[in-house]
Amino acid sequence: MSAPQTLFEVHRAGPLALLQDAGRFGVRRLGVTQGGPADEHAWAWANQLVGNAWGTTGLEITMGGLELVCRSEAVIVVCGADLDACLDGDALPLWQGLRVEAGQRLSFQQPVNGLRAYLAVAGGFQAEPVLGSTATVTREGLGGLHGDGHPLQEGDRLARAASPTGRQPGQRAPADVIIDYREEPRLALIPGAQVAAFEGSSLYQAFNATWQVDDRADRMGVRLRGPELKCRSGGMISEGIGPGAVQVPPDGQPIALLNDRQTIGGYPRLGALTPLACARLAQCLPGQRVRLQPTSLEQASRAYRAFRSRFGT
Repeated sequence: MSAPQTLFEVHRAGPLALLQDAGRFGVRRLGVTQGGPADEHAWAWANQLVGNAWGTTGLEITMGGLELVCRSEAVIVVCGADLDACLDGDALPLWQGLRVEAGQRLSFQQPVNGLRAYLAVAGGFQAEPVLGSTATVTREGLGGLHGDGHPLQEGDRLARAASPTGRQPGQRAPADVIIDYREEPRLALIPGAQVAAFEGSSLYQAFNATWQVDDRADRMGVRLRGPELKCRSGGMISEGIGPGAVQVPPDGQPIALLNDRQTIGGYPRLGALTPLACARLAQCLPGQRVRLQPTSLEQASRAYRAFRSRFGT
């Protein structure tokens, strides 16, 4: 079998460029977390606009600093954050498919609006699945281009996983799905777990105060700074935690857990952010202000089903 054709070569790696499919599921019993795109919304639309099926491997670019050299023609799209992306020095249109040619250079500089951009190519990027997924989890050394959890490095070559479906470039995302990440988001949170153990004044503050994203934020979780939340429960036995779980450690400052979180935890939980709230939080820069908004499980399920229905899943 002939070697797959190289689409891009990494000329400059940047701080964190990770291949991500939909995530690694069914392995939490092994202590393995799911990985996958921190912003599922932008990742999904990037794949959609180049004709890829749900779950196709794309590239998550955090903060910028990445430069790729095109080695063959491809149809691509960049969704999510504006990282001052350029093609041969000219501004790259976001949320819109376009064709690139061999020899062109695609670069991502630094955040202008949002934190994470998603690059999808028609046919998806090739990587060998580990535990059923190509999702890169650096902490666990799983997934990614070489299966070892490493971010992209200078000199890496990205190949196409499958033949494109034939969708023509120029496909644009509907206006209603394009987000201005500079706006203050209201993050939907489903109260649960130990919420009844928090003092009434703390619950009022949790949903009425403005929170600030701490600079201690990564793919594992995001710390929020604001009023001190007080919980009456004492020590807890560690229990399983899902994506979006909002834990409150003894300092009273909540931590929203994201894709690369640990699989168990022993801090009381205010509840869980919805998948779309997690996606929105993943685009917040340190210092950005956010609000928590209580929602019901039924409302959250309805919103997520409506989101997934746009991708035929």
